[in-house]
Parts: sequence; structure tokens; C-alpha cells
Amino acid sequence: MATPLSDPSQSPLQTVAVVGLGTMGTGIAEVLAKAGRTVIGIDISEAQAAKCVAALEASTARGVERGRLTEQERAEILGRVRTSADLRTAADADLVVEVAPESYEVKQQIFRELDGIVRPETILATGTNALSVTRLAAESSRPERVLGLHFFNPAPAMKLVEVVSSVLTAPAAVTAVTDLALDLGKEPVAVGDRPGFVADGLLFGYLNQAAAMYEAKYASREDIDAAMRLGCGLPMGPLALLDLIGVDTARTVLEAMYTASRDRLHAPAPILKQLSEAGLTGRKAGRGFYTYEAPGSPAVVRDTLTPPEGGDLAPGREIRSVGVAGSGTMASGIAEVFAKAGYEVVLAARSAEKAQTAKARIGKSLARSVDKGRMTAESAAETLDRITATGTYDDFAGVDLAVEAVAEDLEVKRQLFAALDKACKPGAILATTTSSLPVVACARATSRPQDVIGMHFFNPAPAMKLVEVVRTVLTADDVHATVREVCGRIRKHPVDCGDRAGFIVNALLFPYLNNAIKMVQEHYATLDDIDAAMKLGGGYPMGPFELLDVVGLDVSLAIEKVLHREFRDPGLAPAPLLEHLVAAGCLGRKTGRGFREYAKR
Repeated sequence: MATPLSDPSQSPLQTVAVVGLGTMGTGIAEVLAKAGRTVIGIDISEAQAAKCVAALEASTARGVERGRLTEQERAEILGRVRTSADLRTAADADLVVEVAPESYEVKQQIFRELDGIVRPETILATGTNALSVTRLAAESSRPERVLGLHFFNPAPAMKLVEVVSSVLTAPAAVTAVTDLALDLGKEPVAVGDRPGFVADGLLFGYLNQAAAMYEAKYASREDIDAAMRLGCGLPMGPLALLDLIGVDTARTVLEAMYTASRDRLHAPAPILKQLSEAGLTGRKAGRGFYTYEAPGSPAVVRDTLTPPEGGDLAPGREIRSVGVAGSGTMASGIAEVFAKAGYEVVLAARSAEKAQTAKARIGKSLARSVDKGRMTAESAAETLDRITATGTYDDFAGVDLAVEAVAEDLEVKRQLFAALDKACKPGAILATTTSSLPVVACARATSRPQDVIGMHFFNPAPAMKLVEVVRTVLTADDVHATVREVCGRIRKHPVDCGDRAGFIVNALLFPYLNNAIKMVQEHYATLDDIDAAMKLGGGYPMGPFELLDVVGLDVSLAIEKVLHREFRDPGLAPAPLLEHLVAAGCLGRKTGRGFREYAKR
């Protein structure tokens, strides 16, 4: 049941005017009314105001149906909201929240008019996520009472609220609004005034890179979105999210970010302008990166860019047995995946002892699956029996597919591929699980580059559904078709991408992580606030600093360096703070200290 977390009568912000009753304004009005505030909804369009009331009636009716509200509580909530087309009705407000269109002219006009309407002590808040709060405050006769209050969509569900101070904002105003946000059941994060603030500042750079990746025809829209959902656990892929936000809105935010930062990563991808100017602004228009059933509908329908059902791949090669090279966590995880799918697996390491240790690790993993009821003891025993541990690659002589999962060192991988070339029979496919090195360099170490491909599994391999299938310019069509077919048999989701640094996931993920580090380095926000902002505002399963410490700061730095070297973009240069921590031996959870400290195990 949505009841106030504390007595609203104790708050100085009792009456709140919401200017602009679109989706966001309506959501904010609902949150305020449910928390016991008197709400004055204002919109120049009477039709929009009526739409807001209808939305509140429908939302609260659903609350009653689901047992979250009583009929009396619903009546009380609706009774706290009144709407108007006249800005002068904000005269009695203790706080005004404007969520008008993202335009300086529109917002400045509202603030100028409010100056002559509201009381001197009234706080004026802008809901902008792209424009300068300082610039808007400077237009007001009371800049010390102006701040940013950035809710996330949908406002009733999203917990994050960014409280944005300008250099002119009075601390008392910030405290009052922060207390209100807490009283609304939200988690306020204090940030300074720069375009995008924390959550959107990190999110939109990532979305922009995804749009540019698609525009370059590096990967399909479906594969980019699937890669980020399955590889990072995100609730939506970046292109689907751009359609939901609005392509035009994203372009506006990025323009503001680029004006402030001059970072090329924030320069809007040309496709955003093309789609915006064509009116293809996403879900609201019925078409953006995807095509929808109708304007406003979430249902995606097939169009000319939708991949054909079942694909159009050439016939592949027969795969009965698989060799896995390596003895680490990734190698044992991949061997487990293939063995579970019924393949005979040869697990080879630099010594028989290392191979047996890796097989023992698989045995423990299978035992945990039995304990959790995911498989029977008999099935686990059969799976383990399919794995032969060996200390020599000569035992790969009969395998149809060899997958290497050794150290992320190009010279080590080249030497291994030269060895696999000699050990494996003609026609065997040789795959690398590299996450950042050039697949073609591994291919060139063999006499059969047409048989070499990338199969980038994600850690932990038994749990993660994604495999990035990486073709080089030399990879044969039937090799590509075979690997995609094998991915289906081992119950993984393959996405196609070309042989360039980072492939899809790391090329989009690590610049985002690097930008988060830069925010801390510049004292813009704290680790905890940034992690909270991305989990609560972006739906990320982990905040960037939690993830960096799990991945390992040394691993992250190595990937950042590869991306910077490949794309030569100054914005991709590793943040100095990351380099300093790695130099100090602070590598994350594995060393007990990274961005945070961890208890020794």
C-alpha cells in the first residue's frame, strides 16, 4: 500500500505545483499525491491536463484491484490533485517542479513568469536532464531557490531522484528537496550541474556508441541489443531503449553533453539526426530503430531489416567432439557447457595435473547443480565422464572443434594456435575465446586461417547465455554457420560481429565504466552515488564500481588500452585513476582492495 513514509505535515513542502503534465509530469503528480501532498497540475493544454487526470484515475484503480489501495485511499489521493491551464494557480505552492519540453526558451519563460507569481520562499525545481540548471537559475530573480530535481521514468516505479545544485543554490533548498525525496520513498543522489548529471551522463554516452556501432553496420540491431541484455544483464538493449526514450530526446541530451564536454563520444551519432528529422523518433512515432505495431505500442513487428526466420546460413560441418585448451575458470566452464550438451570433450592443459584440477572444478560445479535440483546425480556423473583431462594437445587429434581459453596474451595464443594447427585434423574448426585481441592474428599463426573463428563466452560460462561469434575477413562461411549451429545446441545465444577490439559488449561496456571513473576522478560524484544511480536509474544489475572490482582493475585497464589503441579516440584513453590503482596493486576483489576494500577470505 502506497502510504507516506513519514508524516507529511512535518515537511515544509506541503503544496507542490507540477508544470507540464506529460508522462513524466503525470508520474510525479501521482508520487506526490500518494505521499500526502497537495498537487496542482498545470499544463497549457487542457486536453493534456484531462489526460493526466484520466491516467491517475486508471493507475489508482489498478492499485485498488491489486489490493495496494482501498477505495477510500484512492478517493483521497485523487482529491489531492487539481489541474489548471493557468500558471497563476501555482501561487500557493511551496515547491514548483517544471517538466516542460527540453528547451531553454520554454523553461526560461516559465521561470520568469513564476518569479512574479510564487512567494519569495518557494523553491523552483527543473526536471531537465540535459540543460544547465545554472543557466536556468540565472534567469530567475531568486537563483538561490532554483535547483534540479530529476525523476526517472516511470516516476512511480523508479527509485532514483537526482538533486542537482548549481553554484547559486542555497543549501537549505537542497536539504528541503532531499528530505521531500526521502519522504516520497525515493533514493536521492546529490550531483553538480552538468548535462546528463550522473545516470544519463553515463547512460547516453553508451547509447550513442551503440547507435554509432549500428550505423557502421558492424552488427545488427537485434544482435547489439541481445548482446547487452545477455552479456551484461541489462533490462533492455540500447537501441530498444533509445526508441523508448525517444530518438529526438536522446539527440537533445547528447547535444547538450557534447557542448559541455567536447568529448567525441558524446557527439550525437548522425543516425540520431537522420531518424529524428524523418520523424522516426521511436515508440511514440511507431518507428525508430525498430518498427512498432502502432504509435505508442511496445510491440515490435517485422520489417525489412528483421533477420529471416531460421537464418540463411550455409550448411555447416559435423561436430561430435570438442577440445578445450586451458585450465582456468573459463576453460573449465566451457568444457562443462559442451559436456552437458552431450559432446565428448578433451580438456587439455600445460600439464596433466592442471587438467585434472580443472576437471575436479567441473565436478564441484556439477555437484552444486545436483544439490540445487538442476540435474540428477546420474546426469552429472555422465557429464563428467564425457570429459577427458590431458596434459598434451596431441589428444586433440580427433576433435572436430578446438576452443582455446588460455591467458589473454597474444603471443601465448599465437603459439597455442600454431600447436593446434599441427595437432588437429584437417577440417577441424579452431576457435578463440579472446575478449579483446584480434582473432585474425590467431588465424595467421595457422596454415588454415579459413577455419579460425572467435567464440567469446562470458563468465561464468555455464550460466551466461551469450556467445559473440567473431568472423575475420578470412573465416569460411561454413565455419561461421557451424559455430552458430553449435551455439544453439549448447543453449547459448549467438550474436555476430566483426573482428575489431571489444567486439560488441566490451566495446560498449568499458567506455561507460571508464567514464564512471572519470566522474569520481573529477570529484563530481561519489562511488556510492554513481553505483546507486546506475542501479536505480538505469536498471543495471551492478553499479560500475561494483562491476570493475569484480572484473578486476588490471583486466579492465588492459581492455581500455586495447580499445584506445584500436579506435584512437582521446575519449577512450584509460582514466588516470584506474592506472594509478592498478600500479598500486589494488586490482579489486581478488586482492582485497580496488575502488572499495573487501574483507580477506
